[in-house]
Amino acid sequence: MIKVSRLNGKTFVLNALYIETVESFPDTTITLTNGKKYVVKESEDVVMQSILGFYQSVNLLGQQLAEGNKNEEQ
Repeated sequence: MIKVSRLNGKTFVLNALYIETVESFPDTTITLTNGKKYVVKESEDVVMQSILGFYQSVNLLGQQLAEGNKNEEQ
C-alpha cells in the first residue's frame, strides 16, 4: 500500500499492485487496473519511489535490483 494525498490535502492509501499507469497532466493521475483514476498532490517521481519501496517491502522485485545498485556503486 502507498499513501498519497488528494488535491484537497486528504490522504488515502492505494494498493500499489493495482496501479496500471502514473501520468502527469500536469497533476499526477494514477490509473488502476479497473479503470478508476485518482488525481494526487504528489509528483510522478514521488509516487514511483513509493511504489518501488512497496514492491521492495513485499519482495516483489527480489534481491537482484538491490544487488545491482550495490554493484554500480563499486
